[in-house]
Amino acid sequence: MAKTAADNSIARLKTVLDVLAEGTWSETTLNAGEVLAEAASRVPFSDHEAELLSGGIPRGHKGLTTATAKLVKAGWLVKGRSGWTITEDGLRATVAFAKPDQFAAALAEGTPVPEGTPLPEAPKKPAAKKTAARKPAVKRTASTAAAGTAALSTEAIGTDSTTAAEAPAKKAPAVKEPKLEQPSAVAVAGDFSTILGAPEDWAPQHDEVQMKYNARKKLWTLTAELPAGFYTYKIALNRSWDENYGAFGVRDGANHELHHDGGKVTFTYNHATRDIVLS
Repeated sequence: MAKTAADNSIARLKTVLDVLAEGTWSETTLNAGEVLAEAASRVPFSDHEAELLSGGIPRGHKGLTTATAKLVKAGWLVKGRSGWTITEDGLRATVAFAKPDQFAAALAEGTPVPEGTPLPEAPKKPAAKKTAARKPAVKRTASTAAAGTAALSTEAIGTDSTTAAEAPAKKAPAVKEPKLEQPSAVAVAGDFSTILGAPEDWAPQHDEVQMKYNARKKLWTLTAELPAGFYTYKIALNRSWDENYGAFGVRDGANHELHHDGGKVTFTYNHATRDIVLS
């Protein structure tokens, strides 16, 4: 039986929690965009969900972003400026409501996680390979010693005293990673550019929207004071739109989205991933 859009939405929401739970064991920190991208990868969008909306965002991505509010309401997910975090109750929910239908019912009815539900178990590490048992040494007798001496004397004629096994192994030359060429300028261009003092929005050529480069960390940052609201933006390189990156670091991709409570926000761009982290 084909899955409905509602089934896929629930499956992606459950995957969001699963991905965050996996991150607690691997100690991997994923930003919101990476979590949503992984959820969409594991539960792909249908043709209808893949249709781009007016802002260039897939319909399914927009729906998934909105639906994650249910996880926050349930107390299983916390959305912070530095990223998304699964709560302890959220971890237990992945165990208590492991099946999609259970998960859907719990979200719809506001069912609390049953008391005594354990935390998910850490993934098992692959077993170490067993070392083959060494054969016991052959006890030398007078006859075997003599035979060995004879064999050694005949094989040693015309050979070097150093065997191939005793020769020092040559070290493989170290492979140098190619140096990543940084752009000459990186701008956060969006519908809040005029709030930053630029004469117009969505214009990457203005000084007010340029990020500062940290050569030691190889990161670009811009800190701004923004009023509460919903904003969209992109990363534009070298003061033009010729090369720009949107959601998930995709070139010419959909706009980044920012649901902001008001106050300072720092945009950090990594040219190695072409993606943004907010803090």
